[in-house]
Amino acid sequence: MTDDLRLPTAPPGVTPRRVLTIAGSDSGGGAGIQADMRTFALLGVHACVAVTAVTVQNTVGVQGFAEIAPETVAAQMHSVVTDIGVEAVKTGMLASAPIIEAVAAACADLGIGRDRPVPLVVDPVCASMHGDPLLAAEALDTLRSTLIPIATVVTPNLDEVRLITGIDVVDAGTERDAARALHRLGAQWALVKGGHLRTSTQSPDLLFDGEHWHEFVHPRIDTGHDHGAGDTLAAATAAALAHGYPVPEAIDFAKRWVTRGLEAAYPLGAGHGPVNPLWRVSDRPG
Repeated sequence: MTDDLRLPTAPPGVTPRRVLTIAGSDSGGGAGIQADMRTFALLGVHACVAVTAVTVQNTVGVQGFAEIAPETVAAQMHSVVTDIGVEAVKTGMLASAPIIEAVAAACADLGIGRDRPVPLVVDPVCASMHGDPLLAAEALDTLRSTLIPIATVVTPNLDEVRLITGIDVVDAGTERDAARALHRLGAQWALVKGGHLRTSTQSPDLLFDGEHWHEFVHPRIDTGHDHGAGDTLAAATAAALAHGYPVPEAIDFAKRWVTRGLEAAYPLGAGHGPVNPLWRVSDRPG
C-alpha cells in the first residue's frame, strides 16, 4: 500500500491490469461508466466496458433511461473476457431482472465472482442520488438471489441497504445488523457505506466477512458535490483487487481515494457536481 494512493503502473508497451465495468452510461459524465473509466485511467488500469443502459441525466436528476438488451450485455462480457482478459469486474446500474440474470450467468461462464479466479465488486445501484429509480422494483429479489450471492464484495450505500435488507441504518448497531444481513445473502464480504449517516462528523464504512470486522473512518467532507462517489469507490476497489490486494486493503485504498476526490469536487451545472479524481493529475510532478 502506498501513501500517495498510487497502484503499480505498467511501463510503456506493457499490458496493464484490466478491469471490466458492467454499468450504465451517465450523459452528465459524473457517475456510471464515465466515473469508472476516469478512476481506472488515473489508477493505471485498462478499462473494458459492458453497457447496460443509456441514461438521460444531468446534475439535477435522471430524466429517463433506455435498457440494453440482456443478451447484448452478456455478449459484451464474453467478447471482452475471452479476448482481452480481466483481473477484476465491477457492476453498477443493471436496470432490470433480465439484465441481472444475464450478468450472473455470464459471470458463471467466465469464472467471475466469489471463489472464482476473477473477483467481482457488486455496487447495487438502485436509485440516483436525487432519488430517481435506476432499478426496477421487481428486480430487487433477483439482485438478492442471483448477483449478491456471487459477489466478492457488495458495496451498498445506506439507501440501498434499506431497500435490499429492510434495515434502516441509524447508528453503529444497525450498521452491524445490516452488514450481517448482507453477508447472509451470500456475499463473501459486505461493505456498508456510512457516508449518508448524518449523525456524525465522520464517514464510517463497515466491512464484514462473517467473522472479521473492519472499520474505515475518515472525516466527512462538507460538499454538495458528491455525484458518483459510490461508483468511484467501487471502481477503485476493483482496480486494487486487480492488483492482488486483499479485500480489506482494497477497500482502505478506495476509501482514501474517494475521500481525496470529494476534497477536490467541483460545481457543475445547476445541481450536484461530481467527485473529482482529477486531483491526481494536479499532484503529478512537473
